[in-house]
Amino acid sequence: MKKGQEIQGKVIEIRFPNIGIVQTKEGERVVVKNSLPGQTVRARINKIRHGKAEGALLEVVEKSPAETGESCPHFGICGGCTYISLPYEEELKIKNDQVKALISPVLEKQSADCLWEDICESPVTFGYRNKMEFTFGDEYMGGPLALGMHKRGSFYDIVNVSGCKIVDADYRKILIATRDYFDAKGLPFYHRLRHEGYLRHLLVRKAAKTGEIMVAIVTTTQLDFDMGEYVDLLTGMELDGEIVSILHTFNDSQADVVQSDRTDVLYGRDYINEEVLGLKFKITEFSFFQTNTYSCEVLYTKAREYAGLAMKEMREAPGALNGGVLFDLYSGTGTIAQLMSPSVGKVVGVEIVPEAVLAAKENAKRNGLENCEFIAGDVLKVIDDINDKPDMIILDPPRDGIHPKAIGKVIDYGVEYILYISCKPTSLARDLEIFIENGYEAKRIVCVDQFPWTANVEVCCLLERLRSAKEHIEITIDAEDYYRIKDSRKESE
Repeated sequence: MKKGQEIQGKVIEIRFPNIGIVQTKEGERVVVKNSLPGQTVRARINKIRHGKAEGALLEVVEKSPAETGESCPHFGICGGCTYISLPYEEELKIKNDQVKALISPVLEKQSADCLWEDICESPVTFGYRNKMEFTFGDEYMGGPLALGMHKRGSFYDIVNVSGCKIVDADYRKILIATRDYFDAKGLPFYHRLRHEGYLRHLLVRKAAKTGEIMVAIVTTTQLDFDMGEYVDLLTGMELDGEIVSILHTFNDSQADVVQSDRTDVLYGRDYINEEVLGLKFKITEFSFFQTNTYSCEVLYTKAREYAGLAMKEMREAPGALNGGVLFDLYSGTGTIAQLMSPSVGKVVGVEIVPEAVLAAKENAKRNGLENCEFIAGDVLKVIDDINDKPDMIILDPPRDGIHPKAIGKVIDYGVEYILYISCKPTSLARDLEIFIENGYEAKRIVCVDQFPWTANVEVCCLLERLRSAKEHIEITIDAEDYYRIKDSRKESE
C-alpha cells in the first residue's frame, strides 16, 4: 500500500470522533474519516505513518444497512453532521460504545469499579441549535456568493445550507435573506488568502425558552456600507421568534474566527435572555453557552445529581461538610455555578473570558444568588490567589482539556470529590489517567448527547479521592504538547 493509491473496502469499526476503520478485500486496514459502520467506501491513501495507512473518503460505494434515518440535502457535502443518515438510536449506541472503548482502558488502572450509566439522549434532535456561525464565501472559485458551512475537507469552499436540519426555520429564513440581500448588493466576501473583502460571518443566536433572536453581521472595515436597509429587512421578517438584537461586528483579524475589534448595536440591545432549569441568563454575542438548551438541562441535571451524591457522602463523613465551598473552574457565564449554589455555602467561578465573567455576575444578581463569586483569569494563574479553599471542585474545561500544570494544582487541593464535565472524550481520557495516577478514581460516568447527528458528545464523570493516596505525581509538558508523568515521590498532605 502506498501514498496516492485508491482502495475500496467495508467499514468494520468506527472510533471516536468519526474515524472509520476500513478493511479491504486483501485484509488490509485503512483509517478513513467521515465514514459509517457497514458502508462500502472508496478512498485514496494520503498518509502512511508507522505502518498505518490513512485515506481520504472519495465515494460511498454502498450505504450501510443501518442508514435508514431522515437525512439532509447537504449531508456528505457540508462538514457539519456525521450521523444524520442513521436512526437516532443507532447514533446513541455508536457514541456510547466509542466513549467506552476510549475510557475503559484508563479505568482498568484503578482498583474500584466505575458505574457506567446509559447515554442520555437529547430531548430535541432536529432544530436544536441555539447558536450558529455561518461563513461568507463561494461554493467554487469565482462562483456566486455563498453563506453557510465549510465544505467537508475544504478550507475555502462554502456550502449554502438553506435546508440545514439542526437549526429551526427562523435560522434558515435569516440565512437565505442575508445571502440574497448582500449578493444583490454585490459586496465581496473576505478572501482569507488575499486578506481582501468585506463580508465575513453571520452569527445567529436564538433562545429556546424565550424565543429571543440575536443577529450579528461580521465584516471587515475595508468598506463603508450602510446597514440600515439590512436592519429593515430583518425586522420586517415573519418569524416564530422575535429579533431583539442586531449587531454589526467589525473584525480585521487574519484568523478565521468570529471576534470583535468593535461592535455596533444596530437594533435593540446587545443580548438575549434564556432560561435553564428555572434560572434566567443574559447571553451576549460572545458568551459561552451550551448550544443545545434542552439537552443542556439534561446534562446539568446529571451534574447536580452527581454533585449531590458527593455532597451527601461528605456531609455523612467525619468532619462533615458544613456549608462548604465549591470551585467551578472554567465557569463560562456561570450556569453550573448558579445551579449548584443553593446546595453549598459559596461558589467560586473562574473564567478566562472577561465578558463571560461580567455576564455571570449579572446573571447571579438577576437570579438573586448572593453566594457566587466570579473571577476573571486563566485557571492556571488565578487559582493560586484564591483565598478560599474548596471542599469540592467542578471542572468544565474547553475542548483541549486542562493545562497539565493546572491539573497539578487541582490535585494539590486534595478535595474528596471532583466533577469533570467534558465536551471532548479524548481530553477526558488523557486527564482522567493523570487523576487516577494521583489517587483519584472514577465513581460514575455518563454520556449526554448535546450534539445530535455530529461526532461530538458530552461526558460527565464523578471522581473520588482515595483516602490511602500518599504519592503525588508531578506533571510536565514537552515541546509538542504531549503529557509526560514523572513520579516525584512527594508525600501528600
